[in-house]
Amino acid sequence: MRLKALVPTLAATLATALAVTLAPTAAAGPEQAAAAPAAPAQVAAPATFTHPGVVVSRPQLDFVRSKVQAGAQPWKAAHDQMMASSYASLTRAPKPRAIVECGSSSNPNNGCTDERQDAVAAYTQALAWYITRDDRHARKAIEIMDAWSAVIKDHTNSNAPLQTGWAGSSWPRAAEIIKHTYTGGWAGSGRFATMLRTVYLPEIINGAATKNGNWELIMTEAALGIAVHLEDRAAYDKAVKTYLGRVPAYIYLTGDGSTPKPPPNSGIDTRDEIVKYWQGQSTFADGLSQETCRDFGHTGWGLAAAVHTAETSRIQGADLYPQVSERLRHALGFHTKYENGAAIPSWLCGGTVKPGLGRVTEVGYNALHGRMGISMTNTAQYTESRRPSGTDNYFVSWETLTHAGNPN
Repeated sequence: MRLKALVPTLAATLATALAVTLAPTAAAGPEQAAAAPAAPAQVAAPATFTHPGVVVSRPQLDFVRSKVQAGAQPWKAAHDQMMASSYASLTRAPKPRAIVECGSSSNPNNGCTDERQDAVAAYTQALAWYITRDDRHARKAIEIMDAWSAVIKDHTNSNAPLQTGWAGSSWPRAAEIIKHTYTGGWAGSGRFATMLRTVYLPEIINGAATKNGNWELIMTEAALGIAVHLEDRAAYDKAVKTYLGRVPAYIYLTGDGSTPKPPPNSGIDTRDEIVKYWQGQSTFADGLSQETCRDFGHTGWGLAAAVHTAETSRIQGADLYPQVSERLRHALGFHTKYENGAAIPSWLCGGTVKPGLGRVTEVGYNALHGRMGISMTNTAQYTESRRPSGTDNYFVSWETLTHAGNPN
């Protein structure tokens, strides 16, 4: 009897000790060294998917709508900017094609720009519908999505995976809002889902281990968003596995050791190979990215995709932020510091960098600073001085509108 009585007590004691051991420590201040990163743990697909739930959720959209209706800033200015763009035009005509052929740097460009921008337009029209409740915007979003799902069969040439990732990141955002909030009906939603499953997902789900990291992160963002829309748990879990391998291989923390982590399944594993992969950079600091010394523009795309993926996971109740927040906050702070005008040290990229991070920080800044309370002085200065953020015409769109100060 005594032994039986002790079992619950011992179990409780062990559980408490384990909880204390595993509890996350408070986020380090912006000038403090990063803690040693924890080994990534798989986060399984949710038992029940949340819709709409790709980058933006219904509570987030309701918050935005209330702010715009009240004329509050910066949401009203961001909304006006979006509505004045060609993407929100009710006369916009989609330009679908069966084969989208994209070479390096989109050369040749056979439908590449048209596809990306039509996907951004579908998302823009979906946002416009939700905020204004003007049915014409919902119908325009449907028109664009139906036009492409009726025609497209494949992506070809060397940039096909990246192109698929760019467009595939925006399509499910639009589809989620329309399918799950528009009561006017969408007869073609099944065909659109089939398009995502058969044309887009196979091109991106296996990643791109040997490419620069922004490729795989963008492809993974698209794969996760498509998995949510399709409620495909296997694809969701595979995207998460790729993500948790790639983010540590894209953003360095001192806890990683003397060299960054290699991309899984890439064959890049010696120090010399890693330095070459990191654009020749041989000195590493918290927040440095694999593409920092290439240019800040591609780095910005990688960081945006990493944040978008985490944001979708949080909405789905399978939050990846705890596993990547330390890397993301350092990476955002590192790059915005130099965008804000700090002198480039001689050890960094030979003393010269190519700025142009892009307006890619709103979602990460809101998640890490707004919701998690992490101090992000550099990122705050950069983000707030560039509002409203607009769109990059690829896959980052209207994020001041959707995420600035959004507590949901």
